[in-house]
This record gives sequence, C-alpha cells and structure tokens, in this order.
Amino acid sequence: MTNILEHFQGKLEISIFLSLSILSLAIFLISYFYDRRRVLTGFLFNVFLISTGLAISFLGVTSNNIFLEFIVLIIFIIMIFVLLFGIYALIIGLLINAKIVIQRERKSLSNLLTLFLGLTLIGYVIIDICNFDRFLYPDVRQFFNSFYMIGLYFLFDVFNFLMASLIYQLNRPKMNQDFIIVLGSRLMGDKVPPLLASRVNKAISFYNKQSKISKPPKIIFSGGQGHDEEISEALGMQLYAIDKGIPMKDTILEDKSVSTLQNMKFSKSIMDNLMPTSYNSIFVTNNYHLFRAGIYARLANLKSQGIGSKTAKYFLPNAMIREYIAIVSMYKKRYIVISILILAFNILLIILPKITLIYIKFTQ
Repeated sequence: MTNILEHFQGKLEISIFLSLSILSLAIFLISYFYDRRRVLTGFLFNVFLISTGLAISFLGVTSNNIFLEFIVLIIFIIMIFVLLFGIYALIIGLLINAKIVIQRERKSLSNLLTLFLGLTLIGYVIIDICNFDRFLYPDVRQFFNSFYMIGLYFLFDVFNFLMASLIYQLNRPKMNQDFIIVLGSRLMGDKVPPLLASRVNKAISFYNKQSKISKPPKIIFSGGQGHDEEISEALGMQLYAIDKGIPMKDTILEDKSVSTLQNMKFSKSIMDNLMPTSYNSIFVTNNYHLFRAGIYARLANLKSQGIGSKTAKYFLPNAMIREYIAIVSMYKKRYIVISILILAFNILLIILPKITLIYIKFTQ
C-alpha cells in the first residue's frame, strides 16, 4: 500500500512540474505573438526554462532513466561551476574584451564599459572576501543588504533583457514589405563606416531577395546630420546604396531625425503619407541594437519588426552593456520605484521588531 501511495505521489508531482512547464510556455507564446518588443518576453521565457529545468531534474531523480540522470548531472555541474567560479570567469572575460576593444576602437567612455564593469566586480569580490559586514551593527548590516537585493534584482533583469534580445533576433519577415527603414548612425565625414555599412548591406540583401519574387520595396534611409558630419546620415547611406546598385527611385531620404525614436516617428510619417490605408514595413539596424529599436518602434505606434545586421563579436559585450543601460534609462521610473520598495522593505525589517518590543512593553 505504501509503495502504491509513493508511486501515485511521484506521478502527481511529475504532473505538476510538467503542467507548470507547459503553462509557462503557453503564457510566453501568447506574450510573444502579442508583442515581442518587451523585456517581459525574456522574463517569461526564463520562467519557462527554469520550470522545464526543474521538471527534467525531478524526472531524472525519480524515473531511474540513465539519459535523464545524465542531463541532471550536467545541469548540476554547470550550476556548481557558475556559483563557485562564474564571477571570476566573467571578470577575466570582461577584462580581455576591454583590452581588445581599446586596441581596435577609439578610446571613449562608451567603449570602456566592459572595463568599468570588470573593475566593479573586482571591487565586489574584494569586499566579499574581506567580509567587512562583520564590523557593522546588525541593523546597519540589514540596511546594506538592501543594496545586495537591488543588485540581485538587476542581475535577474539583465538575464531577462539578454534573453528578450536574443529571441528578437529570430524575426523572419515575409517578402511582402512596402518599406524598409534603415536606421542611421555616425558617418566618418561623408563616408559610411563598416558599422553603418552592415545595416545598408542587410537592407540591400532583403531588397534584392524580395525583388526576385514580388514588387521591390522602397528603402527609407533615416538619419540627420551630426555636428562632425559633412552630410546627413540618410544621404550618406543613400549614396552608398545607389553605388551598390539600388535604383534611386526606390530610395527615400528622412534626414531630420537625431534619435532612434525620431527615426521611427519621422519614417512612419513618410509611410503614412505615401500609403495612408495600410502598408507592411520592417526596419534594419545592427543586431545588438535591434531589441531597443523595436521598443522605440512600439513607442512610435509603428508595427514594424526589425532585422539585424552582423556586428564584430568583440564589440558585442560592450554594446550590450550600453543597450541595457539605455533600457534602464528609458524605464528609469520603474527601476527607481522597485529599488525604493526593496530599500523600504529592509528598513521595515529593521524597525518592525523595535516597534513590536515597544508595543509589548507599553501593553504589559
């Protein structure tokens, strides 16, 4: 009888884990097809991965299946490695990347983000090893725990952002577009540098593929003129594309925008004027910038999804840090509120016992 009950309980627990995994996948898919241009997409997919990992681990422990047991063992080894050595591996990787970026790119604050993050993590490791907390009063220690909790929240949020960005790379638009918006970036005088050229080349590739099977789309080159640029980014991209064989009649200039949000708004205005009823459009930018550009498209009420051009691999870590900082800046009110709530919760944990003691003292 005991064996039967244990077997039934095991089946029930497996069913619960599998149901949670399936439910989390269903919620993710609903969110993804509704609008994939949100960090929420990454969060929901991470929930699915965690619930699926727990389901597989439970099955591996209880089913006596060698293959599942092997998977659980691999997951366990990876988790142990991440917990024990992950931060050290990350620091080494960041410093190596920073050295490569410094050697190959111009020295600016935006190109030194991996270096700054690496040095910050070194400082955290030193503080953790020295265990300065032991010199603090318990209440002060509890207060500083707030910042550890805020740090953990941002760490989890970074994973959600990275997952959302990765998922957004999977866009495969249909070959029925009326417009392709190419987002501008800095020119070198009047020349299109490699980073911007990769965007234009991606648009040209899509244009040529669609032209073979249907009506060729119009390419909107979007970008104004910076103070150190001899011509607008839009004109620079247009001249580059024409030189690559794109007919001038299939190109449109949007040369007033000075930000990604304006790229989207001003391009939308052009498309609305040309095709007031309805149209299909996509936008092109570098892969690291794709997800944030998608958010700006949503803010501009533009239904366009994006396709990303390749970026040098050594540049990606630095670029992704910059992108996350930009996301935090976009939604700073949300992050400030969450940080204040975490801080308030820990302050409450400090004062609540004292208030309770005072109340007990005065009611005795």
